[in-house]
Amino acid sequence: MVIFSTAFIMVVLAEMGDKTQLLAMAFAAKYPWKKVMLGVLFATLLNHFVAIAAGIYLNTLVPQHIVEIVASVAFIVFGLWILKDDELGNEAEKNRFSIFWTVAIAFFLAEMGDKTQLATVALSAQIGSDLLTILIGTTAGMLVADGIGIALGAALHKYVPDRVVKKIASGIFILFGILGILNSMGILNLY
Repeated sequence: MVIFSTAFIMVVLAEMGDKTQLLAMAFAAKYPWKKVMLGVLFATLLNHFVAIAAGIYLNTLVPQHIVEIVASVAFIVFGLWILKDDELGNEAEKNRFSIFWTVAIAFFLAEMGDKTQLATVALSAQIGSDLLTILIGTTAGMLVADGIGIALGAALHKYVPDRVVKKIASGIFILFGILGILNSMGILNLY
């Protein structure tokens, strides 16, 4: 229980106000909250499994700045894609799997090299004996923190016109993409 509690609390605290919590809010303002939550769950399980499996060696597999650049470019692409109001956007609304995969891919990329993933790596390297409990604890913490963002986004969707929500969501993605690129170049020191 101590391992679960440690993993859970560590991730909830690290995730509050984090970019992925804001992304959850942006996605939930645009898409049905259940599909957003499923995408977040899938991406979190996969990401934290990778973090635990890699342990302390994750950072030696792929340089951090490369991970950050790829994720940042993906954020900008997602931001521009949200703004584009053509048949591509309409098909995402029609195809229930497109929403799931859009959210899952965005979250997976956003979490690569993020503080919650690195904390999961550190915790698994430190404890090492009960990796399933670490996975369950970190995933539960992520769902609680991002669930708050999803609830806020779903509420926002009820009161704010779609075109405004689209612009806000797009702006969040593009902003985090630009900040990530600047951070990876050493121009900003965000974390």
